[in-house]
Amino acid sequence: MDPLLTLAITVAAPAALVTLGYAGLCYVRPFTRCRRCAGTGQTTTRFLRRPRACRRCDRGIHLRVGRRIFAYFHRIRSEATR
Repeated sequence: MDPLLTLAITVAAPAALVTLGYAGLCYVRPFTRCRRCAGTGQTTTRFLRRPRACRRCDRGIHLRVGRRIFAYFHRIRSEATR
């Protein structure tokens, strides 16, 4: 077997498995915890450390990046078929 082909297979196979695994995760669990507020929905102000609502997520969760990409392409496709 060609060494270049072997190298390509050893690099492409794990990359494909990781990509398919993340796509499956985005399908099963489209939302993830917000990193800024750690899923609480509240952050503290810099001055006086008072709690306030997280501006990034508003409730502690947000859509995963992969799910946003899927929704974007789905929207483009559905608008093209109209």
